[in-house]
Amino acid sequence: MSMSHGSGTGRRKERLVVVGGDAAGMSAASQARRLRGADELEIVAFERGHFTSFSACGIPYWVGGDVTDRDRLIARTPDEHRERGIDLRMRTEVVEIDVPGARVRSRNLDSGAEEWTGYDKLVIATGARPVRPDLPGVDAPGVHGVQTLDDGQALLDTLAATEGRRAVVVGAGYIGVEMAEALIRRGYEVTVVNRGREPMSTLDPDMGRLVRTAMEGMGVTMVNGAEVTKILTDGTGRVRAVATQDAEYPADVVVLGIGVRPETGPARAAGLPVGEHGGLLTDLAMRVRGHENIWAGGDCVEVLDLVSGRERHIALGTHANKHGQIIGSNVAGGYAVFPGVVGTAVSKVCELEIARTGLREKDARRVGLQFETVTVESTSRAGYYPGAAPMTVKMLAERRTGRLLGVQIVGREGAGKRVDVAAVALTAGMTVEQMTALDLGYAPPFSPVWDPVLVAARKAVAAVRDNAG
Repeated sequence: MSMSHGSGTGRRKERLVVVGGDAAGMSAASQARRLRGADELEIVAFERGHFTSFSACGIPYWVGGDVTDRDRLIARTPDEHRERGIDLRMRTEVVEIDVPGARVRSRNLDSGAEEWTGYDKLVIATGARPVRPDLPGVDAPGVHGVQTLDDGQALLDTLAATEGRRAVVVGAGYIGVEMAEALIRRGYEVTVVNRGREPMSTLDPDMGRLVRTAMEGMGVTMVNGAEVTKILTDGTGRVRAVATQDAEYPADVVVLGIGVRPETGPARAAGLPVGEHGGLLTDLAMRVRGHENIWAGGDCVEVLDLVSGRERHIALGTHANKHGQIIGSNVAGGYAVFPGVVGTAVSKVCELEIARTGLREKDARRVGLQFETVTVESTSRAGYYPGAAPMTVKMLAERRTGRLLGVQIVGREGAGKRVDVAAVALTAGMTVEQMTALDLGYAPPFSPVWDPVLVAARKAVAAVRDNAG
């Protein structure tokens, strides 16, 4: 295919090719289009699914019934992108990237037709795919991952067509925990089979235990420290149970919530650099390292952890949208950088809010940091004010320096978003002593006189001082 698109002026129009039509890809395309008109930059985008620019984070709330209409999870439809001058090709998968030839080979998933498309600039935003363990029966009808709106629709179709009311969720990370709640709300008996000692391995086990107690309180059967060995099927080939080494758990539907891995097949095959977590490696401008005209962002890349100084893989829509904005600016000739993350995440199980930022104990140990940890019990509001609810805050501070390393919060309403204060402190490289002087908003309906995060900081200051030897 010719890459020259002569305009009347004789100036050659550049072509941007975007692989992936969700958060990072379409943010990049939209930002590039805002900065450079269609007469200067042609944009071709490929998306293998049926939807663009959707919220994967919202799928559990759609399945659970909080969000009643799937279309509310779509920020922009394919036609809205096309109206902005983006040649968006749906149900089309990029199966090969030819770096020396500056072109990609795409396949239409409905017709099977293939074609090559040349590019001047390439954005890889292929996302992540749910981990599907290599187990007997994992592909049986009734076994579902939940990464895309197509996946969510398939799960809802199964729930509507299934008479039995027993569900097994494999894995107890964010998706596993949120799907367990969604299925409880739909009237299912839910068993969660989890490899870890406690649910939510993004927390330390002592904080994960609080999540387990809440999940058991809402009727979920928690099976911890258990590895699924196979998925058993009935005579028709449908799922009927999930087996571990020690037991079988009857199941009419199975949801896989084991996490995701970066989707980097064609990029890896093209020889683009990949990190130890399987994600593409980029520079601060989100350019793929060593490649002047190729960018990557979203769930398919690794990002710098500002606290540990190591690369890590974090699949979150917040980062993906920021990556897209930065890539779009750079592709269009501007300049923007993505300095890194501190690893902030927040979630909810029924009334329990779960938040974390920075390093867990095992993360700090892995990078060779010595630290003190403190845990405090507090409340979301002044104790005498109606609705004051308990909250547990755990804080890690570096030995000697007192630098904040991480915070985990588990509590009721008003607990989760308090982690944002800690995220700002981590980004600024503050010590716990500096944190105690923060001038945070106070009134009895919002917090005790000493905000729970500051109570933890005070306790951490004392711990660092006591162990200053």
